[in-house]
Amino acid sequence: FFLSFAGMVQKLDQKLPVANEYLLLSGGVREGVVDIDLDELNVYARGTDYDMDFTLLVPALKLHDRNQPVTLDMRHSALCHSWLSLRLFDEGTISKWKDCCTIVDHINGATNYFFSPTKVADWFYDSISIVLSEIQKKPQRGMPKVEKVEKNGTIISIILGVGSSRMLYDIVPVVSFKGWPAVAQSWLMENHFWDGKITEEEVISGFYLVPACSYKGKKDNEWRLSFARSEVQLKKCISSSLMQAYQACKAIIIKLLSRPKAISPYHLRSMMLWACDRLPANYLAREDYAAHFLLGLIDDLQHCLVNKMCPNYFIPQCNMLEHLSEETVMLHARKLSSVRSDPAEHLRTAIEHVKAANRLTLELQRRGSTTSIPSPQSDGGDTNQPDDRLAKKLQQLVTENPGKSISVFINPDDVTRPHFRIDDKFF
Repeated sequence: FFLSFAGMVQKLDQKLPVANEYLLLSGGVREGVVDIDLDELNVYARGTDYDMDFTLLVPALKLHDRNQPVTLDMRHSALCHSWLSLRLFDEGTISKWKDCCTIVDHINGATNYFFSPTKVADWFYDSISIVLSEIQKKPQRGMPKVEKVEKNGTIISIILGVGSSRMLYDIVPVVSFKGWPAVAQSWLMENHFWDGKITEEEVISGFYLVPACSYKGKKDNEWRLSFARSEVQLKKCISSSLMQAYQACKAIIIKLLSRPKAISPYHLRSMMLWACDRLPANYLAREDYAAHFLLGLIDDLQHCLVNKMCPNYFIPQCNMLEHLSEETVMLHARKLSSVRSDPAEHLRTAIEHVKAANRLTLELQRRGSTTSIPSPQSDGGDTNQPDDRLAKKLQQLVTENPGKSISVFINPDDVTRPHFRIDDKFF
């Protein structure tokens, strides 16, 4: 559905690259899979609103023909952020996208077009709405039911009913680059936990600009650097016991520290990567140390809050907690102290929340199977829900390939032939 859907968006005004590459990540933006502020996102609950969640990065622009470090225009931005001038691209690209730019005229008479994350997100949402309207005019048997489409800041959230499953997709328009940004070049010179486990070429194969600005930045112009592709590769080098501890810690803090919004799962992921660099490899490899690692992550998070310091893993000079007030960090530090005093109890509570969500999902699926309400996108005479083999296949694809880069290539002129790539293998 999404491959066909993306092809239709491209055909509207030919803005999207014809041969595009999408990065699919397991988990929604609210799960911290990309570094995007959560204050503009509506609250969705697993079990109540959806059963599985994914993030889909859709390149609006690609700059893939450079072999040297990419230099971005960071003169107007906070660290880890950048403006993007379309002067990096050809005249055809500028002509296509100038209506999604802010325009700056220089004294010498030249005009500079800066790619606007907010205008791109508005265009993307409008395009998606048009395509969905067209799809609903000509429903086809087996098409998923579009249960919700919402614009959350610069992210478009779509919930699809696929058989008895509800799948949340957070769709993020991005700018895709091959290579590595010059601002993060010094990070490559340091020693890291992944040295010798994966190649540097795998780690620095590409990066993105995502539509998120700094707390004092100009929302219409400022993009945030994202290393989502690299993070997928680094996960290969993290032990299963540490990943278990990370998931447990995330389940605890995502509820406890949700108000006021200051700490996201992405902060926790960054702290885990720093811990991997700091601690001995033989210690991190201990399969029976998941509990030790959970306590360590809580302590690291407490330390970051008290010191109001959480460096970005790839650009360490960027402190991701710098904008927080002393009152906010101390409030969260006190909450975290209660977790540290009795982590087992808080973990049990988090597990009960998951169980309750699963029970709710099963109950809704049971009700759906007994009422046999047809999908609006299915043939009106068919009273059976389309099966959810596709949903289960997608979940299986992500689950069975932990830490692997799963990309999707489509040709909008032949959307019947998608190509899934897992690392270097095509399916």
